[in-house]
Amino acid sequence: MTSSSLISHPIRVSIITVAYNSAATIEETIKSVLSQTYKQIEYIIVDGLSCDATRDIILAYEPKFQGRMKWVSEKDGGIYDAMNKGIRMATGDVVGILNSDDFFTSQDVVERFATAFEETGTDAVYGDIHFIRDGEPGKCVRYYSSRRFSPGWLRFGFMPAHPSFYVRREVYERAGYYKTDYRIGSDYEMMVRLFYKQCIRARYLPMDFVTMRLGGLSTRGLRSRLQLIKDDVRACRENGIYTNTVMICAKFLLKIFELKF
Repeated sequence: MTSSSLISHPIRVSIITVAYNSAATIEETIKSVLSQTYKQIEYIIVDGLSCDATRDIILAYEPKFQGRMKWVSEKDGGIYDAMNKGIRMATGDVVGILNSDDFFTSQDVVERFATAFEETGTDAVYGDIHFIRDGEPGKCVRYYSSRRFSPGWLRFGFMPAHPSFYVRREVYERAGYYKTDYRIGSDYEMMVRLFYKQCIRARYLPMDFVTMRLGGLSTRGLRSRLQLIKDDVRACRENGIYTNTVMICAKFLLKIFELKF
């Protein structure tokens, strides 16, 4: 049976949350997983040995998952190393990342994308996300739609919204894990590798998967943006795709149209 074959059992979804000193936000993240209508979920938390109340919150919620949560708290080599730990711990058919300061936008997100996997046998699914500011959870300040994505757009820095991206675990086993020597752009490099080298079949779902707070690793000022451009150019070149700095910068023009005033 190939990765594109339909499975004969309810698909099991492994959701991975990477955390470090996330006490201010991780409870909302965990609650959004717990409230999902789809219950064939394995929830994995990889904590980087937090020194705040993060572990206390995890311990408080662990019993509510009734055996469907597993977690580890130990030093790691950064966010991508922690993601790789989570993927290696996963036993589900499908794997995705939910950051510790983000949460599912609605209670049926997992049910809807799990249905897409079951009905189509696709390798991956992805959708949209939106951004908010702390203290204004009901106000969308940026909407990131993956609707127009195609692999050719990767040369210009465009990729599906990573927090909405779920892929069969066997694809990671075949393609390899996140590269830990990238400072910011390892998620982009993974997309380039999967769509260009692995030629995965993916399906876009026209729905809002995740609510994100502004201020993530890739949106922290000019220095982070310059590093991201550098990482994106490197990712394409390492995977045999021509691009350059000017082409990659095109994605920042698109972001202007994503803003909500």
